[in-house]
Amino acid sequence: MTKQARPAILSDFPDADFSLIAIATSQGGLKAISEILSVLPADFPAAITIVQHLSAKSHSYMAEILTGRTALRVKPAEDGERLRPGTVYTPVPDKHLLVKADKTLYLSDEPKVNFVRPAANRMFASVAASLRTRAIAVVLTGNQSDGALGVVAIKKHGGFVIAQDEASCECFSMPKAAIATGKVDLILPLSAIAGTLLDLVISTKAA
Repeated sequence: MTKQARPAILSDFPDADFSLIAIATSQGGLKAISEILSVLPADFPAAITIVQHLSAKSHSYMAEILTGRTALRVKPAEDGERLRPGTVYTPVPDKHLLVKADKTLYLSDEPKVNFVRPAANRMFASVAASLRTRAIAVVLTGNQSDGALGVVAIKKHGGFVIAQDEASCECFSMPKAAIATGKVDLILPLSAIAGTLLDLVISTKAA
């Protein structure tokens, strides 16, 4: 196997300002995520983790669906797996998706948060502690308030937060709760989020 064929790990991009995009969503989320990922190039120099509220009893086909809609590599998250740029990690039903300090994934059986597992608050809190200033949290369309407490953690550790605007949401509850914390850096229409991520991750890396 050539060196080029081996996927890079996050430490191969020490100059990138942001190494991980953590996306949280619920109702209407698959369409919103698809629109964002369809714009990002295969060499996008950050990893992406997703939490969407899933049925605990059903297999998730998110990875298969998104694979056909993006140039990025998409796969279900695996316990102990190391984050790699240009890769999207989808949630596993009935498991919290967390990021550890060594930049590996952890699928947790810890209790549900506000009746959901995976929960955005748990993912964001782990990302904040592990990636600190190199993390971007994105809160998309979804019901209830999951993600709001996690947004506070992201900002506490120096990360960046984007929320989808009301006009482009199928359900504004999750972004609204995040915005109400006063910790959101940008409120954007769905159509502008991918371009903003490119500007933040790629433009700053090249600067």
